[in-house]
Amino acid sequence: MEYREVIRYLYDMLPMYQRIGNAAVKKDLKNTRKLCQKLGQPQENFRSIHVAGTNGKGSSSHMLASILSQAGYKTGLYTSPHLKNFNERIKVNGVPVPEQYIVDFVGSMKQAIDTIQPSFFEFTVAMAFDYFSREQVDVAVIEVGLGGRLDSTNIILPEVCLITNISYDHQEMLGETLQEIAFEKAGIIKKKVPVIIGEKDKETSGVFLKVARKRKAPLEFATLKYDAGRVGVQGNGQKIEVYDFARNTSERYTFETRGLAQIKNLPGVLSTVDILLDRGFNISGDAVKKGLEHYQKNTGLKGRWQTIQTKPAVIADIAHNQAGIEQIIQQLKQIKYNTLFLILGFMKEKDLGKILPVFPVDAKYIFCQAKVPRAMDAKWLALQAALYNIDGVVIPDVNDALRITLEKAGGNDVIFVGGSTFVVAEIENL
Repeated sequence: MEYREVIRYLYDMLPMYQRIGNAAVKKDLKNTRKLCQKLGQPQENFRSIHVAGTNGKGSSSHMLASILSQAGYKTGLYTSPHLKNFNERIKVNGVPVPEQYIVDFVGSMKQAIDTIQPSFFEFTVAMAFDYFSREQVDVAVIEVGLGGRLDSTNIILPEVCLITNISYDHQEMLGETLQEIAFEKAGIIKKKVPVIIGEKDKETSGVFLKVARKRKAPLEFATLKYDAGRVGVQGNGQKIEVYDFARNTSERYTFETRGLAQIKNLPGVLSTVDILLDRGFNISGDAVKKGLEHYQKNTGLKGRWQTIQTKPAVIADIAHNQAGIEQIIQQLKQIKYNTLFLILGFMKEKDLGKILPVFPVDAKYIFCQAKVPRAMDAKWLALQAALYNIDGVVIPDVNDALRITLEKAGGNDVIFVGGSTFVVAEIENL
């Protein structure tokens, strides 16, 4: 089969969470272990870093991969979901896995697919581990897909674990309380493996401490080591100053975009680098600075406070839960504009009662709908928004919505597109 046929085969044959939701999730690690056993345990052939969390795990993973690559290590990176092309999920030094490798791998694993019947995610995790092993990477940054304890990536024995933060998302699978969600994320903590917790929170800290003590894993809270804050902006970028409590010193880092999430994620990333240094990695301060400054360019990361154009400004971000959207609104408030246009679409399972009150009522709204089965109907979204005094128009296709909005917007206006990874993924010129 050709590449497109192979990808269609994977989508059609394997249960995929992004399309059908909870029914695609296998709540154990058996299938992943069976696949990797057939492949000769490829996950044992490279060092790894495991990254979990509600928000920020994707950006933190890309930051770490960029730093390691900048330091001269051949670095694998596994993330999900992809935005435009399936092979974005698996990269080495920022280069996506070749399409021909995917074709050959699927062809060689058809019998295993029939026998084991893995989910889409289980199969892609095994594919990533096999590719990193074949490429003989020095280290791979592995992002958790969902939760942690029962996530398919959780068969690795990493050098260090990073858990970015805990907030409400996927409660139907991870639990209704922050403590329950934290317990699922804490499932990536391994015996005697150092773990970094990105934020110290009174509701979840006890959960992490209990699990870490049980597994004799050294634990550090990143916000007790580092404090980060913006000290300047330049073009679409920003400068962030980080204070090191232990050394009583400060360091400045330049970023290509103005995302507030970068400020929030930075203490966890730097604390993880400290652990890697302790474990024998050679990472200079210059590699950290250059890796952070160009982490989006080095890794091909898209959809995180991404400026698509200026005058009017068009910004896209995949934030899709309450905490992430609150951060987006906070960031939009820091921008000077005449009119704010919000093009939004969500997935069916999202709790609009928690999300919609976050949005300003004085913006102009356009409601759209991603072309996936899990997408929330745009007309239904408009009806629910009206209950919160949010009025808007329905234009189901995000590109039609963006084109029509651009025709109305002035040079000093701002257009934001988001609410779902899948809405952002459908933007044509992203």
